[in-house]
Amino acid sequence: MLRTLEIRDMLLIDRLDLAFQPGLNVLTGETGAGKSILLDSLGFVLGWRGRAELVRQGAQQGEVVAVFDLPQGHLARQILTEAGVPCEDELILRRVNTSDGRKTAWINDRRASGEVLRAVSETLVELHGQHDDRGFLDPKGHRAILDQFADHASLCQAVSAAWSQRQAAKRALGVAEAALEKAKAEESFLRHAVAELDKLAPEPGEEASLDVTRRMMQSGVRIRGDVARALALLGPDAAEGAMSDAVRWLDGVADQAEGRLEAPMEALTRAFDALSEAQAGVEAALEAMEFDPFDLERTEERLFAIRGLARKHSVAPDDLADFADELGKRLKALDAGAGNIADLQKVLGQSEEAYRRVAEELSQARRDAAARLDQAVSQELAPLKMERARFATAVTPEDPSADGVDAVEFTVATNPGAPAGPLGKIASGGELSRFMLALKVCLSETRGARTLIFDEIDRGVGGATADAVGRRLASLAEGGQVLVVTHSPQVAALGAYHWRVEKRVEGEMTLSTVVPLADAARVDEIARMVAGDRITDEARGAARALLSASR
Repeated sequence: MLRTLEIRDMLLIDRLDLAFQPGLNVLTGETGAGKSILLDSLGFVLGWRGRAELVRQGAQQGEVVAVFDLPQGHLARQILTEAGVPCEDELILRRVNTSDGRKTAWINDRRASGEVLRAVSETLVELHGQHDDRGFLDPKGHRAILDQFADHASLCQAVSAAWSQRQAAKRALGVAEAALEKAKAEESFLRHAVAELDKLAPEPGEEASLDVTRRMMQSGVRIRGDVARALALLGPDAAEGAMSDAVRWLDGVADQAEGRLEAPMEALTRAFDALSEAQAGVEAALEAMEFDPFDLERTEERLFAIRGLARKHSVAPDDLADFADELGKRLKALDAGAGNIADLQKVLGQSEEAYRRVAEELSQARRDAAARLDQAVSQELAPLKMERARFATAVTPEDPSADGVDAVEFTVATNPGAPAGPLGKIASGGELSRFMLALKVCLSETRGARTLIFDEIDRGVGGATADAVGRRLASLAEGGQVLVVTHSPQVAALGAYHWRVEKRVEGEMTLSTVVPLADAARVDEIARMVAGDRITDEARGAARALLSASR
């Protein structure tokens, strides 16, 4: 229930504090007094889309605060919990609009996004007017209204899930079929390339290793002769022999040289050791250069084969192994494609059958619910002085979708024998208001604990019909809360609480305000609604009679 509404610097309102009550709350006032401004301000704090310019001229920002009672089990509690907003028995919505257009919202002093704010507000308040085409007048919304009336939430979820699975299976089959067609187009290439790559079996890093080996072999061919000649010059027939002879000759005369040859002989010994070490190293290098000439040929052939395949397939030599794996998988997919397509076709068939079953179940439930809704609306039309009118919910086949296989449209016939037609085209203004009210009453038990707002839903009716509308609104407000903006004295007289919206001029500024009416002021307001600007004693008498009859 909406308990209080505080408005600061919004449109023509400078400061306004309203305390609403349970039951039927009526707001009246002359045309242009600002009733729509009040609803715009309420819609602003609830996150509804509305006017772009809301801040009162000359103010830096406008602000609206709405306080709701939130009973246990209310739908808003789950939304608040999922959004991480503290949830208590009192819910405070606050929204600020700066003069430069920025809007900021809070829920229980926590910053809230517009998405969360709107999700919460949908569980708190429902606005309905004669020209409201968001649900009742737009056939696109009739299916959702019927499902809500019948509480088809679980069935609708099952249909949506089955549709998603069907679509996923359909997409998977389409992808597999496209892949198979593409694979068939390149089958010859795949088989030749996979065979060629499998035969060569290249490995990552092999190209670099073969290149190093090849260059070593090539350099060995060029320098081996020089290395062999160098080794010969270091051997016994050359340097080694000459040094040995020198050592032997010096050793024979050393005793007679009085020590002068000791240092030279030690140096020759060290030189001899170094020569031996050099000789061993050159011999090892020469042995390393020993290779089969065919090894170089085989190495070059494999190196050139790897490089040739890499160029052919436009990949790096080190990527040939991965490329071969990829082509192999594509070839396996081609070979297994027919079986895979058959499996996917089976899955699609199963998902289509599952969707068909649950969609038909929902369709039958909708047809049954349509009959119940038609009966419920017909029962509501009699108290609204439309006992001869007919309301029918047409459920017709539609292309399958996530919402099922049904199109739903509300049709009416206002006179016996007259053809039925769309709700928004057949009914006159007053008749439309009563059809909508009847629908609203039928749906009220399924909508949860919401504050219902009717914006001039009684427009176009008067006399006994207006009284009937007022009494149905009063009945609807029992145990809940209904706010009605009305120009009908019959409806206003039935309100449990009455406010008048009026304008005043202060200096050069026009302001709008809302005044709660006590008994005497209420008589005058209803008399004004009866008689116009000039309130007569007869009008006051009529007002008192209406108020008396409403008790």
